Amino acid sequence: MGTLQTLTVHEIAEGLEQKTFSAREVLQDCLEQSKKIDPSLHAYMELLEEQAAAQAEAADERRARKAVLSSLDGVPIAVKDNFCMQDVRTTASSRMLDNYYPPYDATVVRLLREAGAVFIGKTNMDAFAHGSSTETSDFFTTSNPWDIGRLPGGSSGGSAAAVAADMTIGSIGSETAGSIRQPASWSGVTGLKPTYGRVSRYGLISMCSSTDSPGPITKDVRDSALILDILAGQDPHDSTTSPQPKGDYLACLGKPIKGVKIGLPKEYFVDEIEAGVKDAIMQAVATFKKLGAEIVEISLLDPKYSIAVYTIVQRSEVSSNLARLDGNRFGHKRTDFGDEAKNRVMLGTYTLSAGYYDAYYKKAQQVRTLIVDDFNQAFKTVDVIIAPTSPVVALPKGASEETAIFGELMDVLVEPSSMAGLPGLNVPCGFSKPKNGSVAMPVGMQIMGPQFSEELILQVGYAFEQATDWHTKKPQLSQE
Repeated sequence: MGTLQTLTVHEIAEGLEQKTFSAREVLQDCLEQSKKIDPSLHAYMELLEEQAAAQAEAADERRARKAVLSSLDGVPIAVKDNFCMQDVRTTASSRMLDNYYPPYDATVVRLLREAGAVFIGKTNMDAFAHGSSTETSDFFTTSNPWDIGRLPGGSSGGSAAAVAADMTIGSIGSETAGSIRQPASWSGVTGLKPTYGRVSRYGLISMCSSTDSPGPITKDVRDSALILDILAGQDPHDSTTSPQPKGDYLACLGKPIKGVKIGLPKEYFVDEIEAGVKDAIMQAVATFKKLGAEIVEISLLDPKYSIAVYTIVQRSEVSSNLARLDGNRFGHKRTDFGDEAKNRVMLGTYTLSAGYYDAYYKKAQQVRTLIVDDFNQAFKTVDVIIAPTSPVVALPKGASEETAIFGELMDVLVEPSSMAGLPGLNVPCGFSKPKNGSVAMPVGMQIMGPQFSEELILQVGYAFEQATDWHTKKPQLSQE
């Protein structure tokens, strides 16, 4: 087996341009790595070998004709299994959709296809994206590449694990309240959650429609910028996409951050935060100071309030979105839903019912507005905000069974920005050895900015990445 699977998107693009290797050779190395490692990780729902081989061959033919489509032309990309892909089984990791073959591509898939990306496989996730562990998948639990006894995070756990284990060059995830940044943090990779409405949700199996945001999970910041450049933009199929022109996400990389004001919210260093996580963030703060950034201590609403807001809003929207999946259209009974889906549907239906709407759902939306206003006030004094992505590093398998709101507790530090529709970037910033663990696990730092400030957070993240080497660390993979 070769080593091409270890490269980044931009390194693959450069190698293909220089004819150092072919798209078929890159795909072959990724497939061999996947077949070797995935039996112990279970990151993929399905490898798309035949389709991927045809796409790689077509990419090589285009390059021979000097008709390259984009920097992604010929690059293997894994796609979370809640994005519709025409004539490809798409389950959202739920047995309710076990035999669903969409007749169309999600806009994200279409844009990647038009860019020449090679779809290597569909990745495992929490069923219907309900969770932050990938343990609620109806099929199997994905393992963390750094320690297969631990969780990769979720709901985009399969996408994050596949990138961390070099089974793909990049991947696509979706975030509702942490589902890109949190698994990226636990798996030691980069994850970008764009501004709500920056990337189309058309063809994404809805979880919480008012916060769902597709985005890339990659090996470094430049790769996330490359993929966002392809995905961003208004879509006539999705009325929530913004008409605001997309930024130049690559031009911002490499710009100095001297004088950039970085907010450090004291409320995000909660009592439950692990000492190793806090230490890694404070070391990152020291790095930013050396780069000339100004660190400003700020105060934000306690992130615990976002737990109540998100729980009510998300469950309410779930009860509406999942209503389409039972009955005549798909031929399933409500009892066919998994336990997590049932719990969320029941709570959502309750909060939307007569006599309770004002007390719960309306009140949650009012507090959501306060969260938005709180961030707006903060961004009058600072340019970006940094904080831990998760209060802890990856937990052991089975941890999600200990509490009914496991996801909310693990995502408590990313939920506020998701509820406010803000962009956020996770970058690896260190390691911490967990309690009762023998392996030091990755720590992630999130960089949050105002709406449509993707260029700025990418600039800040790239500057940090160039000053450190955390993003280059690789897990010691083993086969079972």
